[in-house]
Amino acid sequence: MAISPRSPAIFLLLTLLSLSTTPPLTTATSADADLLSELQSIQSRSTSSVIHLSDHLLRRIITTRPRSFSIIIFFDAVQLHDKSELHLKSLKSEFFLLSKSFSINHQDSRSTLNKLFFCDIEFGESQQSFAQFGVNALPHIRLLPPDAVDLKSGSVAMDAGDFSGLAESMAQFIQSKTKLTIGNIHRPPLLSKTQLGLVIAAFLVSLPFLFRKLLAGETLFHDKRFWLSGSVFVYFFSVSGTMHNIIRKMPLFISDRNDPNKLVFFYQGSGMQLGAEGFAIGFLYTVVGLLLAFVTHVLVRVRSAVVQRTIMIIAMVVSVWAVRKVVYLDNWKTGYAVHAYLPSSW
Repeated sequence: MAISPRSPAIFLLLTLLSLSTTPPLTTATSADADLLSELQSIQSRSTSSVIHLSDHLLRRIITTRPRSFSIIIFFDAVQLHDKSELHLKSLKSEFFLLSKSFSINHQDSRSTLNKLFFCDIEFGESQQSFAQFGVNALPHIRLLPPDAVDLKSGSVAMDAGDFSGLAESMAQFIQSKTKLTIGNIHRPPLLSKTQLGLVIAAFLVSLPFLFRKLLAGETLFHDKRFWLSGSVFVYFFSVSGTMHNIIRKMPLFISDRNDPNKLVFFYQGSGMQLGAEGFAIGFLYTVVGLLLAFVTHVLVRVRSAVVQRTIMIIAMVVSVWAVRKVVYLDNWKTGYAVHAYLPSSW
């Protein structure tokens, strides 16, 4: 087939048009690298490795495309720190601890650190960003993936059950969404070396006095009322999930996300247990245990058969009511029904 003399000119024109419509990949890559360098600089100046966002910086992040990293944002409001039911201070502290732990665990792997940045943003300083994210209640944490274009629809909100379990549950959420490994949470020790030394010194000084009391039989450990009270306390401590609340630092209650003025004491869902739920169940179990102990150790010594039967009936009614409430709450939270004990017709 013959080639027309005009073909080279047409070919050159089409080549120029294709080059003009091709996105400047080098420029886009340079913009991402510049932004990455700026975030690293801000991060290096932070003791917790958390980047404090502003409207301007967040706008730069969302308009830089393509991005090679994700950001996880803690939404804060200084004016709400005095509302203890929100637990903003403690949650923010756990978020900062998570960020610091991530940096420590991956300090030898810069490529991993550059894939995720921990950030916080304050309502009084960045109300526009709060509106763009659609955040109208706190506490709130969101993950902004690298391919997100819109702040509200492109980001992923952390569920209340994910951050109520503190740094550990936050880490699980991040790992499930980003496929990055957070690693161990490096919590500071309860006692510093100085405090621990003072405690040991005080114990050693008081040891001779304690030993003398022990030989004389004048300690609390020789009082049966102490052991009785201790056994009741241990029983309540065991059945109420108090150790879970201490380890996870679970709040007694949280604010309703739909109505911040309303408090939630019982959270529906097996993934989260509030402190008030555990104490309520522990109280009901303790009532049943104390009634059983009273019936088997005290009531059997009563000589009047009428009194025995009356108290026995009352104890049985109260025990059935308490256990029924426990089964009902478990069914409400998990959906699991104990049909053999509690028929559905009840």
